[in-house]
Amino acid sequence: MKIGLDVGSTTIKCVVLDDNNQILYQSYERHYSQITEKMAELLTKIQKEIVKGKQTLLTVSGSAGMGISQTCKLPFIQEVYATRVAVGKLIPDADVIIELGGEDAKILFLSGGTEVRMNGTCAGGTGAFIDQMATLLNIPLDEMDRLAEQYEKIYTIASRCGVFAKSDVQPLLNQGARKSDISASIFAAVANQTIAGLAQGRKIDGKVIYLGGPLTFLSQLRESFDHALQTKGICPENSLYYVAIGAALSSGIETDLDTALESIKAYGTTANFLSIPPLFENQEEYDEFKRRHAECRVPRGNAETYEGDAYLGIDAGSTTVKAVLLGKDGEVLDSIYKGNSGNPVPIIREYLLSLYNKYPKIQIAAGAVTGYGEELLKNAFNIDFGIVETVAHFTAAKCFLPNVDFVIDIGGQDMKCFKIHNGAIDNIFLNEACSSGCGSFLQTFANTLGYDIEDFAKLGLFAKHPVDLGSRCTVFMNSQVKQAQKDGATTEDISAGLSVSVVKNAIYKVIRAASAEELGRNIVVQGGTFLNDAVLRIFENELGVHVSRPDISGLMGAYGAGIYAKNRSTGESTIIKKDELENFQHEVKVTSCGRCSNNCRLTINVFGGGARRFIGGNRCEKPVTKRSSSDELNMYAFKLQTLRSYQPVKGKRGQIGLPMGLNMYELLPFWHTFFTQLGFEVVLSPLSSRELYIEGQHTIPSDTVCFPAKLMHGHVQALIDQGIENIFYPCMSYNFDEGLGDNHYNCPVVAYYPEVISANMSAPDGLHFIHDYVGIHRKHDFPIKMHGVLAKYFDGISLSEIKKAAKAAYNEYDNYLARIHEKGDRMIAQAQKEHRQIIVLSGRPYHLDPEINHGIDKLIISLGAAVISEDVLSCKVHRFPTAVLNQWTYHSRLYAAAKYIGDKPDMNLVQLVSFGCGVDAITTDEVRRILEENGKIYTQIKIDEITNLGTVKIRLRSLFAALES
Repeated sequence: MKIGLDVGSTTIKCVVLDDNNQILYQSYERHYSQITEKMAELLTKIQKEIVKGKQTLLTVSGSAGMGISQTCKLPFIQEVYATRVAVGKLIPDADVIIELGGEDAKILFLSGGTEVRMNGTCAGGTGAFIDQMATLLNIPLDEMDRLAEQYEKIYTIASRCGVFAKSDVQPLLNQGARKSDISASIFAAVANQTIAGLAQGRKIDGKVIYLGGPLTFLSQLRESFDHALQTKGICPENSLYYVAIGAALSSGIETDLDTALESIKAYGTTANFLSIPPLFENQEEYDEFKRRHAECRVPRGNAETYEGDAYLGIDAGSTTVKAVLLGKDGEVLDSIYKGNSGNPVPIIREYLLSLYNKYPKIQIAAGAVTGYGEELLKNAFNIDFGIVETVAHFTAAKCFLPNVDFVIDIGGQDMKCFKIHNGAIDNIFLNEACSSGCGSFLQTFANTLGYDIEDFAKLGLFAKHPVDLGSRCTVFMNSQVKQAQKDGATTEDISAGLSVSVVKNAIYKVIRAASAEELGRNIVVQGGTFLNDAVLRIFENELGVHVSRPDISGLMGAYGAGIYAKNRSTGESTIIKKDELENFQHEVKVTSCGRCSNNCRLTINVFGGGARRFIGGNRCEKPVTKRSSSDELNMYAFKLQTLRSYQPVKGKRGQIGLPMGLNMYELLPFWHTFFTQLGFEVVLSPLSSRELYIEGQHTIPSDTVCFPAKLMHGHVQALIDQGIENIFYPCMSYNFDEGLGDNHYNCPVVAYYPEVISANMSAPDGLHFIHDYVGIHRKHDFPIKMHGVLAKYFDGISLSEIKKAAKAAYNEYDNYLARIHEKGDRMIAQAQKEHRQIIVLSGRPYHLDPEINHGIDKLIISLGAAVISEDVLSCKVHRFPTAVLNQWTYHSRLYAAAKYIGDKPDMNLVQLVSFGCGVDAITTDEVRRILEENGKIYTQIKIDEITNLGTVKIRLRSLFAALES
């Protein structure tokens, strides 16, 4: 008999084959990290019930099987090879295998050259990711699959990893999006992540085989892969067991099961792991810690006996809903803290009804709401005020520590930190769509290990050897936790180690503090995560300072909202009354806006039979106001409109295509004029869209390159699909020299991405992809160089023609910049006349692309400010010394704009940064330094293919609130 064991990251699969390679026994079960126990239990059962003393060949495989097999001296086969063996035996004509496991994903190309692509240390887009999403939606996996079949809309969701995706899914839930649409969107995200991240430019076609648990159990996930690949994949019988079958088929060494069992049971009991000192040496030390923090208490009142006006504060957070009822002196009369189950509306309805019923002598005189669900709840219950989260938390912190100079709030999956300077919020730090330092990080591990979060947190307080896990993301860290368990770490050690990771991530990844003193000495900590004494202790130890944790740490957002409502109350609240609450109705509809090219997917929440409504998912105010947002003071809109005015002109030399992305967003006036003068009809690729991105994603060779670069694949594909036979997209090491920096390079991606396109996109016969190296910065040499380049592809273009075209191109480029500068000056003058804030929305020329900036410019306009770009101001600055090597043209403009606004009270800079942009690690620090030297607030917004504007709006509103105060 042959036994194959596939020990995966979350499950153990086993098959026993007879001498004819027929399956006698198979099993599939989760091991919940108790790997050796499960292996021993399984082999004991096989020995007693199946083998019964017969000769046995055993082979181990799987991502978690190698260490055990080596230590226990058991035969091992790499899982990819095992899969290949099984498929070769059972499906010999297969071309591609796509396999998703608990924490691993792989694509195995069999025809046209065998090659395997696997995920690295990130488990985004795998079974563990889908499990996390099902938990977030509060539904079992089979229901998630069933719901996905009924979808109407697909939303854009990140599946890079679970915690990124939560930041996309949670606001959708808070806006009232249907779980069926979200479920289908999650599956679509997994398919796109796997294809784009693993195929990396290699085409997936032919006979495609689906293997592994997620693709076996979830029919709609298979449908998503079929749709993305435009094929019909096959999920064969026993698809869960192919690695185990391959391992069994490869078995060639006789194994004594008794000896194997003894080795497995002994495995892991003597290993070592990195650890840190205990959090508390003894109970007395812990008691003193508790006593000190018990002194930071909020005043309490008795709602049963209280009469008169009261004030309601609500914090609709990412994973929880908090509410407090305050008396006239700010005392807490009543409160709730509940999980929001994806929809805070019924929870607040129930709470309001309970207040009206239990305390008839209390009149709610005002209410305020903050958090992710602010606008939803404000519209649902006609609540008086909406308040941005940072202001709510600062308002609350001042009640406990009037001289507070730093506030840190760690919630379920968001982290807000801000410095206080001269009584106003000065510098704001928000985690950028990753929640590895937040409560959901601990929650995920507590659930995985079978504990509720309160019990899990307490375990770490007296751990003898807390595991040193570093400060990495949840799915990255799963494997480290499992390894620590195998190496003998207790659950107590792991609990303490994870709390350390939360704190280190907050301090060193989000705040990026160089020293503890930099944060201040009067620190208030809040948010549900700080109710965990282990997290609080580590935070104090790491900073070397005692901090204040109010006894309502988890309610501080709601408390601050309540204080805000009390301070602004007119004595009469607009919150709906008891009779309307009893007959309360909430309907949700999903539609597409269609009022502009964004074509936003809208979630329309209708309350009270149509009396009130809230629209979520919109990038601008059109669906709400039925009017276009004014573009008079929006430089992004002006630039885009100007660039779209360069239309094709029929010419004697036929068509030439320009892909409209990256540096073409600035150089279009140059190249359009140049080729039009030469007699070409210049055809542009269409404006970017999600569909255009998907069309090109299968040719993207790197998942870590920035989103603007990824879009270029779709733009080139769109030109190919239009039948354009000549596509011009040159390599350009240098940009124009504007005299602002030490040099004037393009960044490496902008400079050389045409090489990537050429190497990874298959061109049809007859297509000329012109990606030669050119240098427009050398005005004298350029015509000669271009004459040589074009002579390779076209006959009869003379040097004199090129010189004439080049002269016109340089003139047109200068005219374009002059129009930008002139319009920018007029916008600034008008904004100053109207006493508006002016936001310098800074980034790269290609951040004009609405698919890249996601309408952030329009969002700023809707908040009442004017928007200009950095190049409007950079021309007003002379070269000045910087703390970094200033060698890129686009970056020089950023630094110059930051310098220019230093003494301009009505101007502030917001920097757009693309995920995956390596050089922005330099620019962000330097722009921050320049601004802070001049007493300005630095605001950064990270953007990629994900379109959720929830955290962007928080950041911008926080900036405006800080400026007002």
